[in-house]
Amino acid sequence: MHSFFIAISLSMFMFTGIASPAATESPLSVDEGVPAYAKWGKMAVKATMAKYPDAEIIDYLYSGNEVKDDSKVEKFKLWLRQGNKEFGVRINIRYHQDTEKVEGITFQETSK
Repeated sequence: MHSFFIAISLSMFMFTGIASPAATESPLSVDEGVPAYAKWGKMAVKATMAKYPDAEIIDYLYSGNEVKDDSKVEKFKLWLRQGNKEFGVRINIRYHQDTEKVEGITFQETSK
């Protein structure tokens, strides 16, 4: 039941822009009330699902961003379950700030 609730919550947040109260503390787009990082979060989820097709995403965390020269890096941590194994994956999406063209996506598995 817990996994079902998380899946529904992720779906609501990722695909309709409805955020949990904790997520609303992050930077929001003034016009829409949708977190500014939402489109990058969708990309992080899609890329993770492609890299780990047999895993279930059971939790999602936006970890902030940082600016590097003309690029910006959006950081996420997803918690996955694959069989009886659970693990975290840190995803960094680097893109050009002006064009929003993705320059790279990196994954780092973690046990925490």
